[in-house]
Amino acid sequence: MYKIILFLFLTTLLLAKNPSPFAALGDVIYNNAPKIESLKKIDVFKSYSKEIEAYALDVAKVKKEGFALEYNTTPKRRKMYLQQLRRLAKMNDYYTHLVKLFYDNALKLHNSKLFSQLINTGLLDTDEHKKEIIDYYFAHQEEINPKGLIQSYLDEDAKLRAKREAQRKRYKSKQERELERIKEIRERDKREKERLEKRLNEELKKRKRKIREYQKKELSKTI
Repeated sequence: MYKIILFLFLTTLLLAKNPSPFAALGDVIYNNAPKIESLKKIDVFKSYSKEIEAYALDVAKVKKEGFALEYNTTPKRRKMYLQQLRRLAKMNDYYTHLVKLFYDNALKLHNSKLFSQLINTGLLDTDEHKKEIIDYYFAHQEEINPKGLIQSYLDEDAKLRAKREAQRKRYKSKQERELERIKEIRERDKREKERLEKRLNEELKKRKRKIREYQKKELSKTI
């Protein structure tokens, strides 16, 4: 029985991305942890390397405890786990705040390398700064490899433009079809009008002919 429980526990650990207890708080911490750890590759974060490594180990330890709570929990353990998450949340906010500060400095100093590194960390609210990021890129294209976030923006913009163009063509095609339909109706009306006028003219000619024949006949009687 113990082996079955252990097997199920290990299987869940492999399949589950994050622990379920207090997921609203934990998911942010656990999802950002690898991103924070990757900050060590950026020069301005070199001096934070040891702290970042210690943080990553701490997150891994707390995450393990979070998974354990899914199978063996008490109010006391849950409370302790929540306290650990809150502590880690403060560190998570600290590093995301640092990323934002360095990003602002990169803009001011036109440090394109740092700018490019920071926007691709996944720790900056890039949607909020989208216009600013795109404007900076177009002003410094020669210095920036668009691979990553900027390329996704460019691809997104290209798709949007393609969609708009397709819509414009569909609208134009619809207009053309409508104009063609109007043209056909006018031509049909014109043919019908011409046919009616021709018939009326023929009727008029017949009547005139009958009148002349009648007049001729009456005139012959008087002679």
